[in-house]
Amino acid sequence: MKTSPHLFCRSLKAAAIAALALSAGSVFAAGESPVGRWQTIDDETGKPKSVVEIKEVNGELQGSVVELINPSKPNPTCEKCEGDRKDKPIQGMTILWGVKKTGDGWGDGKILDPQKGKVYGAKLEPEAGGQKLKVRGYMGVSMLGRTQEWVRAQ
Repeated sequence: MKTSPHLFCRSLKAAAIAALALSAGSVFAAGESPVGRWQTIDDETGKPKSVVEIKEVNGELQGSVVELINPSKPNPTCEKCEGDRKDKPIQGMTILWGVKKTGDGWGDGKILDPQKGKVYGAKLEPEAGGQKLKVRGYMGVSMLGRTQEWVRAQ
């Protein structure tokens, strides 16, 4: 059976258009930025806990707590933190720093859990058209950690 050059050309064009459309989607996803305000969600209750504002500073991302939502006590401090953060107010505290653009998102940074006073490695991955942010805190390697989903604040 002989294939006509016209049919072959049409098939090739269709394949090229499909490949372009698929790659455009992944380029768009890779371009989503974590910069902005994010509502953190409590792992246990599923309710909003705070708002973190992520900014780019000198080519790296850093995030600070700009609002606490229904804190358990007024003006909570980082009681379990060490060093300069010990007993400092959580609101206004930088809890995310040193995050850089990597091939599959943002990583190589650090994140502080103010309730535990511990610092972990940090990896960020925007999803849902930039409306959700997977925030992974880990010790050593990314596989040894946990992921939270933050929602873009309005």
